[in-house]
Amino acid sequence: MTTTSHATKSGLTKTELAEQLRAFIDPEFVITDDETLKPYECDGLAMYREMPMLVVLPETVQQVQRVMRICHEQGVPVVARGAGTGLCAGAMPHKEGVVLSLAKFNRILEIDPLARTARLQPGVRNLAISEEAAQHGLYYGPDPSSQIACTIGGNVAENSGGVHCLKYGLTVHNLLSVEIVTAEGDRVTVGSDGLDSCGMDLLALLTGSEGLLGVVTEVKVKLLPKPEVAQVIMAGFDSIEKAGDAVGGVIAHGIIPGGLEMMDGHAIIAADDFCQAGYPRDAKALLLCEVDGTEEEVHEHIAEAEAVFRKLGATSIRTSSSEAERALLWKGRKSAFPAVGRISPDYYCMDGTIPRRHLAKVLLEMESMSERFGLRVANVFHAGDGNLHPLILFDANVPGEFESAEAFGSAILSLCVEVGGCITGEHGVGVEKIRQMAVQFNDEELQQFHDVKAAFDPTGILNPGKGVPTLRFCQEYRSIEHKQHKHEQAGASHG
Repeated sequence: MTTTSHATKSGLTKTELAEQLRAFIDPEFVITDDETLKPYECDGLAMYREMPMLVVLPETVQQVQRVMRICHEQGVPVVARGAGTGLCAGAMPHKEGVVLSLAKFNRILEIDPLARTARLQPGVRNLAISEEAAQHGLYYGPDPSSQIACTIGGNVAENSGGVHCLKYGLTVHNLLSVEIVTAEGDRVTVGSDGLDSCGMDLLALLTGSEGLLGVVTEVKVKLLPKPEVAQVIMAGFDSIEKAGDAVGGVIAHGIIPGGLEMMDGHAIIAADDFCQAGYPRDAKALLLCEVDGTEEEVHEHIAEAEAVFRKLGATSIRTSSSEAERALLWKGRKSAFPAVGRISPDYYCMDGTIPRRHLAKVLLEMESMSERFGLRVANVFHAGDGNLHPLILFDANVPGEFESAEAFGSAILSLCVEVGGCITGEHGVGVEKIRQMAVQFNDEELQQFHDVKAAFDPTGILNPGKGVPTLRFCQEYRSIEHKQHKHEQAGASHG
């Protein structure tokens, strides 16, 4: 067992800080040795890593409050952590800080079938909410691909969505209230059980704030009744452009699918190999369009959607005829990320959002980028709301490929902004996209983010270095980007 020496800004040593925390938390759950700290060095985006000074696993809100008060007094950074499934390095530790793991906050406190609500601790798994609510004919709407492992607290931090977000919304649309512990250790509840609450919408502000404004200790969510019937149309297309047009076509027809997902050729084959979903392996693009509601509504909308897809060039159409078949078609989509991991040593998952009307244009541009950077890209995304998840395939053991993957990803996010979109849909900014914040926002806008952060966390101990870059960093990044752009233009003119 080895332990790395650290000291806080106030001069408090790692050992002294651990002793203070062990005074009210079981010593077993104040982790200081390097071997046990190792699993906490990264989240789901493993290319960014940092060892924390220590990890603490409290069991009560009162313990969380005491941890925050000590860290606030000593100027110790705190990174809250759920299941570590995030994909933006938002839960990457601070080398001079504490990881506050909420793994022990894993109880479903209450399911109210009459009010259709669930009161939860932040460490409850997303899927566990629906599993518990199923006995009442209810479920929780947002369903990220990682729902078997990701936690509701993490979902709040990133404003997670999922394959059904087009119709049922993101986390923010399914929340009633959250309880947080502030940087100073105060316990605050934001939101209410009503349809609306007076004053500023702080609940929306906290949702997607990536642990920068407070530590979530309790969440109350809305539950939905299970639809009477749900069917999925699987439509194959011989081009990305036709599939992109079909996305806009079905929505323009007045149909709001429960889910509307697209996969390209690389993703189709990888997912089909992974779980034998019966996808059309010769298709260049695949749409999964789910329609739910009453039996009459579903029958009518399925027929209309099939007609739209045929008119817009679908080369194959298959509609699920049983719940098992519907689940299998979705299993392929939800397994796409691990499936792609089988066809490449490494992949880099991006997360940008664009207006639906630009889907075909952006996907074609990504194909050109793929050739320019010399790396394959597999596309799997929420087509209905334009939330892209391109998977850039690379091999970290090949010199230069990791850097090329990063540059490719940066170019994709810049393209998203260029067409009127944004640099993240649901994965968050974290460390990964902090440079692109300088592309999305100007200095005045970024200063507003800093002002909000300062109002909640005056000393800046909550998840520092994530989400919002310093203005100096942005100016330096823009200067570098400008010089690179001029260099590329000069090279093109000489070519």
